[in-house]
Amino acid sequence: MPLREAGYRDVMTKYNLVSGRDLNFSGMNETCFPLVFYSNTMYCKAQEKYIMHTQKKLSDFILNVPNPEGWPEDVVTVEYPCSADNTLQKAMYYDPCVENAPLAVVLHTWSAGYEQPNHFYADLCRKYGWVMIHPHFRGPNWTPDALGSEKMVQDLCDAVAFAKSVSSVDSSRIYLTGGSGGGHASLLLAGRHPELWAGVSSWVPISDAAAWHYQSNVLKTEYGDHIVQACGGIPSAGSIAGEEARKRSPLTWLANASSVPVDISAGIHDGHNGYSVPVSHSLNAFNVLAQPEDRISEEDIRFITEKEEIPASLREPSLKDPLYGEKIPLFRRVSGNVRITVFEGVHDMLPDAAFAFLAHQKKGAPAVWDFCKEVSIKSTASEALAR
Repeated sequence: MPLREAGYRDVMTKYNLVSGRDLNFSGMNETCFPLVFYSNTMYCKAQEKYIMHTQKKLSDFILNVPNPEGWPEDVVTVEYPCSADNTLQKAMYYDPCVENAPLAVVLHTWSAGYEQPNHFYADLCRKYGWVMIHPHFRGPNWTPDALGSEKMVQDLCDAVAFAKSVSSVDSSRIYLTGGSGGGHASLLLAGRHPELWAGVSSWVPISDAAAWHYQSNVLKTEYGDHIVQACGGIPSAGSIAGEEARKRSPLTWLANASSVPVDISAGIHDGHNGYSVPVSHSLNAFNVLAQPEDRISEEDIRFITEKEEIPASLREPSLKDPLYGEKIPLFRRVSGNVRITVFEGVHDMLPDAAFAFLAHQKKGAPAVWDFCKEVSIKSTASEALAR
């Protein structure tokens, strides 16, 4: 049943969510939203308040379908409203049914979707008592709608708004994490919407789409073709596709995330022997957020990436972190709210380490790095990420 324009304007006025700009009400119904707002931040807030205004419950969004393989029974499949094109997008969702719970937005990898069996996220959210949403965000990164598109970015903002509207979420403890393509999306959303996040944990991320296109062609992997398909052509400098790749790359936006605690981790052997994402992507992302005196030199980045070892001048024999288990940290540097860890590994993610970091972060507060001794982790198992 269509919602009256006047009634919706009343809601917007009540929450002071627009400022002197016309709203587009064409095609709007109970699960669709106008496309023009005062700002992206106001847009997310308007959407959240609108869902609340309609008094929808989580059960209204649950699909009566079997869970995708690998997901536990207490996680449900939902469809939530996405405002970029007035569609419903799928996600896996877990609600611990406690008051004022942290929210973990957990992301699938490059070639996957919401159904990817990342059950370890659900296991950790159950352990910590957190709400979890594992969204589709337009699925595998080989279409124009995926790979950092405006629709994909808005889908992740909408996932936060949806979770806050159907669960009791602590707005000061909303976290974002993922590996590989999820690492790319984590860094991108940190820069595009830093106001949302209390902490971001990114593992083996892609930070520069054009650079990865070139590297993938050298490595003879399919990911270069994926970038061409998503960006509409070869992302050469000065081309339309090159501009698309720039807009879809975390390096373009990360400087906006200086106030957000961001933890970046990468395996030193990634980008070699069949593994796809060179460690340079993580090191360059760190440099965007680090203070000038803490940045890693281009010479050292090239050495680490090509030689798969840490230069003698950067080695720390005493460096230890029990959260990394057998994936021993080889290099670590902290600069304000950002940290980089290069570990003995490949295209891996350590979910326990990610959640241990996130659990100590709070929106608006400086990053907390001295937490390794405080957290007892049952497992230090890694997840070899599907790419």
